[in-house]
Amino acid sequence: MAKQKGIIKLQGRVGDLSFYKTQDGYLAREKGGVDGDRIRRDPAFARTRENGQEFGMAARAGKLVRDAFRPLLMRASDRRVASRLTRVMYEIRKLDTTNSRGERKVATAIADPAAKAKLKGFNFNERAVMSSILFNPFQLDTSTGEVTMNGFNPANQIAPPPGATHVSLSTAWGKIDFDGGVHNIEPSNVINLPLGSSAQNINLTVGQAPTGSGVDVFLLLIEFFQEVNGNQYVLNNGAFNVLSIIEVA
Repeated sequence: MAKQKGIIKLQGRVGDLSFYKTQDGYLAREKGGVDGDRIRRDPAFARTRENGQEFGMAARAGKLVRDAFRPLLMRASDRRVASRLTRVMYEIRKLDTTNSRGERKVATAIADPAAKAKLKGFNFNERAVMSSILFNPFQLDTSTGEVTMNGFNPANQIAPPPGATHVSLSTAWGKIDFDGGVHNIEPSNVINLPLGSSAQNINLTVGQAPTGSGVDVFLLLIEFFQEVNGNQYVLNNGAFNVLSIIEVA
């Protein structure tokens, strides 16, 4: 593909060239590829159809996760989170050893501990990765959803962005049924601290376990604020907030 330059940016098709806009700017590419009807019918493209079908199922699985935690994603995510999460789900579906090629599902594969491990640690905001922001160990009780941090000291165990004066910590416990396409989440309490506060123990607890069946997914959210005249404001529209999957059970 080629990047368009100049004052006038084109969109659409001119001859054998297609002009379009992406997150990376205005691009152009030459028309090509195999006719779509042939891909749908020709036996030679059976593998292509199978890959496409499994990719679609992976995309729907990723969307289910995003929908489940959408209130949190609105406060901490990047522009490519959908494609990145789909890529993870596409890898997870390979661990389905029950269904035939073209029918392998995340819903089946996720029972494998190796599949859960692929989803654990996913950062919804690549601009703020958990391991580069939080330097205090934490413990998660998967039976209650409680997250604890002993001796948490924001002054030297958080790497805040410039201009931040306060940090908030919270968690969420989600129950995601990939087979049924449903979800339920329970948020925790929110602890807000000045970045210069002294060390203290942190306890984040959910009111109750989420109802329903499916996989248990636990998230940790770190948000940064700037205090001006006694009021706290979200820093740079949440561009530096952290949201990460800390466990899948």
